[in-house]
Amino acid sequence: MPAAASPLTAAYDRLTKAFPGLTVTEQGPAGPLPRGAGWTGAAGLAAGGAELDAFLAWDEAQVLRDYGRRARPDVVASFGLHRYAWSACLLITAPWFLLRRVPRLPVTHVSYDRAAGRMAVRRPASFACLPGDPAAALPGAVVVPDEEALRAEVRAAVAEHLEPVLAAFGPRMRRRGRALWGMATDEVVEGLWYVAQLLGPDEEARAVRELEALLPGTTRPYAGSAAFRLLTGPDGEPLTTRDRASCCMFYTVRPEDTCVTCPRTCDRDRIAELAPTAAA
Repeated sequence: MPAAASPLTAAYDRLTKAFPGLTVTEQGPAGPLPRGAGWTGAAGLAAGGAELDAFLAWDEAQVLRDYGRRARPDVVASFGLHRYAWSACLLITAPWFLLRRVPRLPVTHVSYDRAAGRMAVRRPASFACLPGDPAAALPGAVVVPDEEALRAEVRAAVAEHLEPVLAAFGPRMRRRGRALWGMATDEVVEGLWYVAQLLGPDEEARAVRELEALLPGTTRPYAGSAAFRLLTGPDGEPLTTRDRASCCMFYTVRPEDTCVTCPRTCDRDRIAELAPTAAA
């Protein structure tokens, strides 16, 4: 059964309201995470065995079904990591962005149902917050002095969760070190940026500023910065884009179709894609 409301509940509810494709359910601190029926434990992915094999088999079948061709094993693993990490990072960045609260969620605290767009989290033993937060008096609150200290908590919490996952996926992706952490950087930035766009232009602008401060390019183990920059649309309008630190390898499946932040996508093509969206 879901746990009672926690210091994170309001953020997860707002996340789901903006993006119904991801529902977050909180479990009690000692309760079991859901298993079976589409659920995959993050700890199982990090173990790198049968659970990871089954997880990637879903991606392999999806590529064949949707695109009529097989993807290389390393590309399948890249797709699988992206789909997990994009959502998992939001478990930490959404409460930070919306409430200034940062949970610690190791892999033992998270389960994922990719097909249904659901994540279950075990209520963390601790969360970081600022001195003026009403939640600072709650059990488990770790009060940090300022915004930069809270950003450091975000970086540490994401790294704690992703490090064992990257270690399991890395050999299958034929990537290591900086390349893997470049992908982690992209998942942190693009997940929160996307959700902020759904929340409205003011929140998107705030997210860009917040992410630039969170990932300035000098914070190991992350590789690269938030890397936002402005392009000019056909009517002189500013168009926000960024340059990914990594490539998801989708071009190996469909060479003519790359994402708008892909290093392989030129500015002319970015403007052609972004300008109609900005006008709408």
